Amino acid sequence: MPEALRNLASGSTLPLCQVYDTAFLDLDGVVYVGPHAVEHAAPSLFRAVDNGMRLAYVTNNAARTPRVVAKHLSDIGMPACEESVVTSAQAAARLAVETYGCGSPVLVVGGEGLRTAAMECGLSLVDSADDHPSAVLQGYSPDVNWRDLAEVSYAVARGIPWIASNTDPTVPTPRGLAPGNGTLVDVVRTATGMSPTVAGKPSPPLFRETLRRTQAARPLMIGDRLDTDIQGAREAGIDSLLVFTGATDPMALISAPTGARPSYVAGDLRGLLTAHEPVTREGDTYFCGGWSTTEREGALITQGSGEPHDGLKTICVAAWSGVRLPDAQEALAAVGL
Repeated sequence: MPEALRNLASGSTLPLCQVYDTAFLDLDGVVYVGPHAVEHAAPSLFRAVDNGMRLAYVTNNAARTPRVVAKHLSDIGMPACEESVVTSAQAAARLAVETYGCGSPVLVVGGEGLRTAAMECGLSLVDSADDHPSAVLQGYSPDVNWRDLAEVSYAVARGIPWIASNTDPTVPTPRGLAPGNGTLVDVVRTATGMSPTVAGKPSPPLFRETLRRTQAARPLMIGDRLDTDIQGAREAGIDSLLVFTGATDPMALISAPTGARPSYVAGDLRGLLTAHEPVTREGDTYFCGGWSTTEREGALITQGSGEPHDGLKTICVAAWSGVRLPDAQEALAAVGL
């Protein structure tokens, strides 16, 4: 896999859409929120494409097929086709084929996306643990019921290898967050005492599948979650852009562990179209754009003007370098975040 080269301290002198050849885009919280497009997402992606950047929509949701996902994206104005969508279902099916061989019988519990991915990979679908499957594939579907989970449990308890498309604990719905595949996986884990191999972010199989399908030489992962999008990209050796249109807020970024720190930050997908100022240090002071952050007599001082996320970067790099942050909220207020 590619090696990550950059961090907030190094920045980029060119717009990111000219530095990287392919954008790996998380969906919910980055491109859309529920049924609605994120503001600025569509025009930003079209401009990125005009600059020669390719797009891959990378989702942990295994319930829908790429065709259905692509139609949804097109309906809300995004440049998308079926071939530009890569799902955790495809990664899980690929993992099963690579491990157990084409034509292997698999017990699939999940939505149409997982069943279709398994069949397209040449796996043979069975309905019961008594059918001697080589592996179990489990993914999210609102139609998964007790009997489905019991069948998975019977198979796993017999020692049959278990692959989960993802372990996201929740899924967004128009009425709020609902139990996701991670919650369903926990049911089987509780019943059997076993844990699955996971295909989706932050695990490597979904990144490998996306690289295989896109043949990207310099990919950039764009996400809104530190624990899946950014952590997974770092583990895969891929640079990343964190946007603040979804799950992560600036306070969470300041306290992010080393393994979940992005290469770049931006308010939204317009960050693909701009250069990114590096963070520099002089003594105990950190500078970026028109902002500076330092600790003086036990107080964190952030001052300046300009792009607010440049100010955020000075606060983050100071925190990650060991500067004590007694009043990070005040520092964020100073930059307008």
